[in-house]
Amino acid sequence: MKTILMASAAALVMTGGATAAMAQSAPTTAAASNNILLADWKGPYQGVPPWDHSKPELYDQAIQVAIDELKREAAVIANNPQAPTFANTIEASDKTGERISNVLSMFSVMTDNMSNPAYEALDKKWSPLLSAAFDEISLDPKYFARVETLYNKRDSLGLDAKQMRLLTRTYDGLVRRGVKLDAAKKEQLKAMNKELSSLFSEFNSRLLKDEGTWIVATEAEMAGIPNDVKQAAASLAKDKNLGAGKYAIRNTRSAADPVLSFATNRALRQKVWQAFVNRGDNGNANDTNAIIAKIVKLRADRAHLLGFKSHAELRMQDTMAKTPERAMDLMMRVWPAAVKRVGEEVAEMKPIAAKDGVTSIEPWDYRFYMEKVRKAKYDLSQDEIKPYFQLDNLVKGMHWSAEQLYDLKFTENTGKVPVWEPSVRTFEVTNAKTGKVIGLWYLDTYAREGKRSGAWATGYRDSSGLLGSRPKLVSNNNNFIKPGPGEPVLITLDDATTLFHEFGHAIHGLLTDVYYPSLSGSQRDFVEYPSQVNENWLLTRPVLERFARHYKTGEPMPESLLKKIEASDTFNQGYETVQYLSSALVDMKLHTKADGVVDPDAFEKKALAEIGMPKETVMRHRLPQFGHLFSSDAYSAGYYSYLWSETMDADTWAAFEEAGNPFDRTIADRFRTVLLSTGNETDRAEAYRQFRGRDPDVKALLKRRGFPTN
Repeated sequence: MKTILMASAAALVMTGGATAAMAQSAPTTAAASNNILLADWKGPYQGVPPWDHSKPELYDQAIQVAIDELKREAAVIANNPQAPTFANTIEASDKTGERISNVLSMFSVMTDNMSNPAYEALDKKWSPLLSAAFDEISLDPKYFARVETLYNKRDSLGLDAKQMRLLTRTYDGLVRRGVKLDAAKKEQLKAMNKELSSLFSEFNSRLLKDEGTWIVATEAEMAGIPNDVKQAAASLAKDKNLGAGKYAIRNTRSAADPVLSFATNRALRQKVWQAFVNRGDNGNANDTNAIIAKIVKLRADRAHLLGFKSHAELRMQDTMAKTPERAMDLMMRVWPAAVKRVGEEVAEMKPIAAKDGVTSIEPWDYRFYMEKVRKAKYDLSQDEIKPYFQLDNLVKGMHWSAEQLYDLKFTENTGKVPVWEPSVRTFEVTNAKTGKVIGLWYLDTYAREGKRSGAWATGYRDSSGLLGSRPKLVSNNNNFIKPGPGEPVLITLDDATTLFHEFGHAIHGLLTDVYYPSLSGSQRDFVEYPSQVNENWLLTRPVLERFARHYKTGEPMPESLLKKIEASDTFNQGYETVQYLSSALVDMKLHTKADGVVDPDAFEKKALAEIGMPKETVMRHRLPQFGHLFSSDAYSAGYYSYLWSETMDADTWAAFEEAGNPFDRTIADRFRTVLLSTGNETDRAEAYRQFRGRDPDVKALLKRRGFPTN
């Protein structure tokens, strides 16, 4: 569930902020002026990206011209002969980088959603060059001297609270990036960042190749698998010319999980499981272990160069948790209860598995027998829920919920604006009460070759008071299996939860209302909080009664099924928690290792043994395929943030429960105005205390997962 809050890299490196600004100058050559990627965005909504004109051959020129322009903008600020002021230095920085932001927004979609060898080559070429360009700007001593002058006399500048926060964050961000290093150490730092950028790109490329493979199965092997999943596998096999009676199962989570849940053929489950958990770990050209070892070592060396004990300590300076120890404390409070619950879940499976002659629950058995236990305990199965979870209806349910809570109205306008792939849908977002246009939402639903796995949200343009109000451009990206012609998309409860989760990121982006662009983003361990809160509305009665309708009859989900879903609310939380939390714990252990010298496979095995990982399951993301950690620095030493955010999420949902209505507007309005719309304009911990009247209570999280609270 990696989330990309896409922003101007220029603003990011200059201010430590997280969004773009708007000062533009014309491209410098006639040839460049003919490159549509460099033109101001045109069309409705004060301009939209020309996705339909994106071609690999345009990006070399576009990126170089945009970098050159960014450097000129930065030089104007750094070399300003006037004495530094908040306006000519800090605000001026927030007005740079629109063109590079636009170009890289489009480029990121091509590399994440529509990749091919040409885009892979461009990514490998430009990743280190972009890193070098951003370092050149952020490590400029002239620019920093201006910022430092303002910072040292900040209490006498007459700044308001938002300006003070922006100045402080700008200064701290530049220091963390190494601006105070001497010239020789700056060169070392630049070399490290450049090499890391290349390694991130190579990791992505190799993982994408492994996820582009598939497992071939016969009709007999596909026994027990839901018909919609079989049809999708048959369609892929046909596309790959595998022959009559063959099925192809993509090596991605959305394709593997239904097989692991329902295939009665144990050998197929094992084959699919092994292919999936060994992505990047097969000792072939796509193996990522050597790359990971280099990344971890470079991160440790960079942290030492910057004066920190470890990469984790460096990364956590700008988080709510502040230190690795606080993050570990939270995780280890939850971990023992999760491990104990896995033992209880396995014990419930064993009598059922024994009837099949299975004496030991293996990782490829867990989901299968979990479904058997669900059926036995609650007379419920995922397959029983799926006919009522039609994707189109759930999308309507998300939109309806957002309107009830925040007055966000979504109106489909697919075909009226450019998209990057024909199946992408678009929706105009307005305020339901005033009719004011807030933004445009893109929905990219289906898995395909060249699209990375998982689900994520992206922003392509933000809005702020400093730059003038503009409609925001955001997207949600999923990897559901595209059905056969005329067939509905039916998804599991897990996938529906992910759908609502990612939509929560989009809502957060649409509702953020700040003056300074660089204060629109969020700290890493806050950013997942709004999205995790949004998951809660999926299983509320108003949503299920209106939108959980049978795909054939249109009948609402029967009361008996609703009650069974509610009764099984904490079912399988041991498995879910252990899978996630083991990944977060290994991440933190990896990045608190002072010397950074690791053999990834050996380290993973040792770390899991130290925490007592149950043998019946594995990490949600094993290190060789852990894109959150190794496709960029974004979530490194930060995967714990989902749990940190969920602590606030569970406590926030408790506020709605205390109000007696999941759509209570008093609570929703306070949640929106205090936490969602404020971006990073205020301290997030203080904002939470303002919302709830106290710090979040971890007991709400434990209670939600069905774990002991004492």
